[in-house]
Amino acid sequence: MPAHAREVPLDRAYRLLNHGPTVLVGAHHAGQTNAMAAAWACALDFMPPKLTVVLDKATRTRALIEAGEADGHARFTVALPCVAQASLVTALGTTSAVEVPDKMARVQRDAGLRWRPVPGTDGLPLIEGCVAWMVCRVLPQPAVQQAHDLFLAEIEQAWADERVFHGGRWHFETADPALRTLHHVAGGHYYAIGEPVVSPEQGTRA
Repeated sequence: MPAHAREVPLDRAYRLLNHGPTVLVGAHHAGQTNAMAAAWACALDFMPPKLTVVLDKATRTRALIEAGEADGHARFTVALPCVAQASLVTALGTTSAVEVPDKMARVQRDAGLRWRPVPGTDGLPLIEGCVAWMVCRVLPQPAVQQAHDLFLAEIEQAWADERVFHGGRWHFETADPALRTLHHVAGGHYYAIGEPVVSPEQGTRA
């Protein structure tokens, strides 16, 4: 795992997504690896932790995940990129592995993509430089997937960069601004997560 990565208890994993960041989804099947950007990802449940993510039918990443479903072991990774990786996120989101078969190598060359297999998996990609990572198991909902491109998954493992996430929550305000998460608007335009606003009535609760 990356040097600053620390395991996140699963009962706190939903907090990695609660602020609506853009994510990177990675998949591996039969020797093929791919990753894509996804703007629509959302926490779904507390425990066991679940999430949803929209994956277009035209993407190679989705095809690899669905190939895993056919084999009965569909899993994927979700990573939270940061401000320092904006160009990488755009490259992964606009380069299609259907049109560019060597997409991962191309993005590595052009945008600095670095990844390694997640320990204990069959090769799922862990994208380096991000501030959080999750391994997710697909909860098959074929009708929903086909009608809405919406995938439901259980988070089986989670890690976060201790410089920005510790004690069960984010601490962007005390970390390097380059480590703030990205929030995609459209056309390669992002916002970085902003400053915290704490309600007086809720501020003392964990």
